[in-house]
Amino acid sequence: MTAHTWWLLLILTVAIAALIYLINSRLRVHPFVALILVSVGTGIAAGEPAAKLAESIEEGAGGTLGDVGVTLALGAMLGRLLSDSGATDAIARALVARAEPRRLPWLVGAAAFVIGVPMFFEVGLIVLLPLIFSVARRMEEQGGTKGSPYVLLGVPAIASLSTLHGMLPPHPGPLTAMTGLHADLGLTLGVGIVCAVPTVILAGPVYARWIAPRLPDVAPDAELVAQFTGAERQPAPAVATAGAGASGASGAHTSADVPRRTGVPTGLAVAAVLVPVVLMLLRTLAETVLDESSGLGAALVFAGEPLVAMLAGFVFALGVTMVGSARAARSGHSGRSGEETRASLTDSLKSIAAILLIIGGGGAFKQVLQDSGIGDAIASAAEGAHINVILLGWLIALLLSLTTGSATVGIVSATGIVAPLIGDGGGLEASLLVVAIGAGSLGLNYVNHAGFWLVKESFGMDLTQATKTQTAVQTLVSVLGLVMALLLSVFA
Repeated sequence: MTAHTWWLLLILTVAIAALIYLINSRLRVHPFVALILVSVGTGIAAGEPAAKLAESIEEGAGGTLGDVGVTLALGAMLGRLLSDSGATDAIARALVARAEPRRLPWLVGAAAFVIGVPMFFEVGLIVLLPLIFSVARRMEEQGGTKGSPYVLLGVPAIASLSTLHGMLPPHPGPLTAMTGLHADLGLTLGVGIVCAVPTVILAGPVYARWIAPRLPDVAPDAELVAQFTGAERQPAPAVATAGAGASGASGAHTSADVPRRTGVPTGLAVAAVLVPVVLMLLRTLAETVLDESSGLGAALVFAGEPLVAMLAGFVFALGVTMVGSARAARSGHSGRSGEETRASLTDSLKSIAAILLIIGGGGAFKQVLQDSGIGDAIASAAEGAHINVILLGWLIALLLSLTTGSATVGIVSATGIVAPLIGDGGGLEASLLVVAIGAGSLGLNYVNHAGFWLVKESFGMDLTQATKTQTAVQTLVSVLGLVMALLLSVFA
């Protein structure tokens, strides 16, 4: 550890403090602008030549968005299509239909797990609210439920949605971390699922059984329940602009109303959700089992590229939408016109613009750290201190997400800071680090995260009740995700 190394580490510390200040102070600088400003200041302070600094920022932002941007856009459109077509509603209701009361929390968690594959946390929760409210109201009428049925069913949904959004591609956070760490897509999906399943079980249905009797008074406003369960029209779920929540979304939703669509076969709905994931996993299988010269292997590798896989899922979902509209027309309901579909897709793209900018800013920050020599200083310090890189990535993401109110900022900044510690990336360690960073960004979700307020207001909670549900659940997810990653790291 030379004097220059210590100086570079000091610059990094000041840069992180400046980032937190710019976002959290009265200035309320947008995270994208804050990241670019900090990147410029960091590069100058570290002695990077001005011409090279500009190239670093352009290369970092462009490279990251090139890998992530189009995939994220397709994912947003896929989620909107599934929601508008009624596919997600078909999946959810098929899972809980005629189920025994004691199994309902598990089935709602399972529905959220499937629906959460292509959807942001806030969007997935809004999509599931009609199901949660209608089933909870039925449980209230039947009686015999210990505590609030809304908490009993809401907690598993929160756990599933936040776990998927923080820990599994193709969500923007894990996808960004995976790109920055050069992690293998299929391996990351595999270990992410292994980490996610026990995390969802413990933070979802198990915790719900414990906390629901302790919050017996939680119940949404009666008018809100009626709106979500009895009206012909309901608010259209929309991804919010970036800045907070499990994905970095802020929670500002569109006020447009969209007719509830029916007639989507459940099998097609499930297939539309799983198409991208299956293609990505087949890619890994092909790379592992098939010879490089195999034509089938080459085709599967191509189809499993994130961009191609999401495009395939989007096209399939578009077909599901057309099938749903045709079935609705045959049953006497109005079908969804092409103009309505295009307007909805356009709205879904508008809502992710800020997330894309933050991801680009994070890529610029990561590249400046690398080109200025700060990355090497981080690697030197971590090697001397014998810090577990998985724990370090989780902790940095947790602290930055907590202090900035943006999980996206936590993920992209933590990725840039720890990337030098694993060299060229790849392998099990890189994939586990992706999961750990994503899990870290979820913890201590409190009043500066929009997801907190969405849960609080939707379920009619006070601050204490929301802390015992939203904050507690996402912190459980965060800690359990880290524990699972550390356990699997034994095999790295």
